[in-house]
Amino acid sequence: MTDILIRIEGRAGRVTLNRPAALNALSYPMCLALDAALVAWRDDPAVDLVVIDADGPRAFCAGGDIAQLYAEGIAGNHAHGQEFWRDEYRMNARIDAYPKPVVSLIQGFCMGGGVGVACHASHRIVGESAQVAMPECAIGMVPDVGGSALLARAPGLLGLYLGTTGARMGPGDAIFAGFADVFVPQADWPALIARLCETGDVGVIAPQPAPPARLPALQPQIDRLFAAPTLAAIIAGLRAEDSDFARETLAALTRVSPLGAALTLAMLRNLGPAPDLKVALEQEYRVTFRAQADTDFLEGIRAMIIDKDRKPQWRHASAEAVTDAELAALLAPLGTQTLTFPE
Repeated sequence: MTDILIRIEGRAGRVTLNRPAALNALSYPMCLALDAALVAWRDDPAVDLVVIDADGPRAFCAGGDIAQLYAEGIAGNHAHGQEFWRDEYRMNARIDAYPKPVVSLIQGFCMGGGVGVACHASHRIVGESAQVAMPECAIGMVPDVGGSALLARAPGLLGLYLGTTGARMGPGDAIFAGFADVFVPQADWPALIARLCETGDVGVIAPQPAPPARLPALQPQIDRLFAAPTLAAIIAGLRAEDSDFARETLAALTRVSPLGAALTLAMLRNLGPAPDLKVALEQEYRVTFRAQADTDFLEGIRAMIIDKDRKPQWRHASAEAVTDAELAALLAPLGTQTLTFPE
């Protein structure tokens, strides 16, 4: 498959996302191919580590191939999305628990499904162009692919802010928030990859000081404003605050799906500050399994990706209109459809 290049180079299993014209959007076949490679290399004595990168300067991976999900969902084939998310989440969990080092190199946009590939690796490298985000609420969805676990683990209440607004993180912020580990300038990547393949040793990674981060200075404000108990209360607090950050955050929250943002808050609070990734993925799947029928997901894709009118007709006109009963129904256990992680 040319959309994802899988091979062994020296001591390394090598994966390159290869759809630069589509910002390396992750399709279902790409997801399955990556997972199969991880299974094949797990017990292969010729492979000491795995290196995952992506072609093109604009993106590591800007997300899942949601145009295909939309086409199937509008046609009533909800099973396609349910199967894709199930297998994708299992692949995310496999990366996280992999018994050999997994090195990811993140440039440009790394969002949604790209976070699920790159940010569960054991050694996550960001370059100067990295823009990492979980912007799912803007398309009527919730942070998934294990992103809810990463958000829940972020310092203080940063995860609530990042998950609801979809704010982008440069390399310094991605490291601060726990989505990446080290900064290496992109000019050094070819030599670094060559050394990783030659040696099979992650000790050759030589991090450098990351560019300045903006989130540390904002954290006290974020922790105070996002401590409010509901999405409506957070928005009220932002309206009462006279700062550029409050105005910028309020504008972001009034654009996203009220249902998606309220669900995100509930999911992260359910998880607590140190969640197990599989627990987070199982909770995410409760929502995504129901997303095409019972959330703003299809309407969000229509407005942002298909028609591009950027005028979604959300199910709720405001945060106040979202009910606790709706959230509970979307987060209810799935019974026989519960996400499991077979070997």
